[in-house]
Amino acid sequence: MNFFLTLRIAIRALAKNKMRAALTVLGVVIGIAAVTTMVSLGQSASSLVQGQFESLGSNVIIVFPGNRQRGGVSQAQVSLTARDSEAIGIECPSVLASSPILGAGGQVIYGSSNFSPNEMHGVSCDYLTVRNWQLRRGDFFTERDVVSASKVCVIGHTLVVKLFQTTDPIGQTIRIKNIPFQVIGVLEKKGANMVGQDLDNIVLMPISTVRKRLRGSEFDNVNAIMASARSTKLMQDAQNEIDQLLSERHRIQPGTPRDFVVQNTTEIANVFGMITGTLTLMLACIAGISLVVGGVGIMNIMLVSVTERTREIGIRMAVGARSGDILRQFLVEAVLLSCIGGVIGFLLGVGASIGLVSLINAVTTGTKWKHEVSFTAGIVAFVFAAAVGVFFGFYPARRASRLDPIEALRYE
Repeated sequence: MNFFLTLRIAIRALAKNKMRAALTVLGVVIGIAAVTTMVSLGQSASSLVQGQFESLGSNVIIVFPGNRQRGGVSQAQVSLTARDSEAIGIECPSVLASSPILGAGGQVIYGSSNFSPNEMHGVSCDYLTVRNWQLRRGDFFTERDVVSASKVCVIGHTLVVKLFQTTDPIGQTIRIKNIPFQVIGVLEKKGANMVGQDLDNIVLMPISTVRKRLRGSEFDNVNAIMASARSTKLMQDAQNEIDQLLSERHRIQPGTPRDFVVQNTTEIANVFGMITGTLTLMLACIAGISLVVGGVGIMNIMLVSVTERTREIGIRMAVGARSGDILRQFLVEAVLLSCIGGVIGFLLGVGASIGLVSLINAVTTGTKWKHEVSFTAGIVAFVFAAAVGVFFGFYPARRASRLDPIEALRYE
């Protein structure tokens, strides 16, 4: 008996009991759908996390002041300077660019409108290179602006909407702490991060302007330093070079605590990726339990089918069918059931993942999840469904193939 004839007989046998066949594959459908949905959502979450770290910039390394204990309380040390940032950019071969960051606060006023940005930073002219951030309009300030503490600024898209609306902001004057600043550029829109913070709600100014005019300080200390490695492969080298350089500049002796902390955003992203990957695997394994339940259902129905078709089996053996033909016949039926369930389950899983991502995007603001359909997970789940059919269908098929033809013909 060739395979196609066996397949046709299997389809005909299953079509005689459509409702029973549908209920039999329900467990497999639910299992495949659950696995596909969970893996797809996990990939969407991983893509979101990766995208958020990429929004920080290109291969970014962040240096923070260290903490020290005083009276049992951890306090940030004032240890980083703008000169440290300049040294990193010049003396570290694996670093593409570096920029100090000095925070400021206050309202931005334009005409009769005012608005408080989430972020107001003094930075160097290499900041956009570090963040891999483009300008939508205008220009960024230059080294000359930094040296002369020019009263110029670059704003994000949110401030354009809140303050200027239909007015072209380039060349306009805004006031921060009653000090006039000329808007010379508008940043490309970035959107929100994964916690919903608007990245476009930002004002950038020369660091010297913030230090002298907004903070009234002559000290060179900064809140943090952001550096960009030349490539992803050089991230660790850049981190080591920064650590060694700052240790030398700050005269830190071997074995003593550092007064700074160097953080590699790639390592943080990898940790988040491991967390989301582990959760996805765990949820997929839990969902996979329903596949086993579905397999038990297939075995149960196939055993019932063997009992119902005992006389049919006897007739086939009597006209020349071998035990291998009977075994193959029932095995094909079991695999066909599980494969049909696998296809339906995969399609339902794709639809469910798209629906859930759309729902998440509808109820959350700012951060948008991408629709990620895991075809790999679907293929693996489909193969696993076929394996479930083989595993749980083998015993009923073997039992059918070992029936005594004489006894089978006598069965009523």
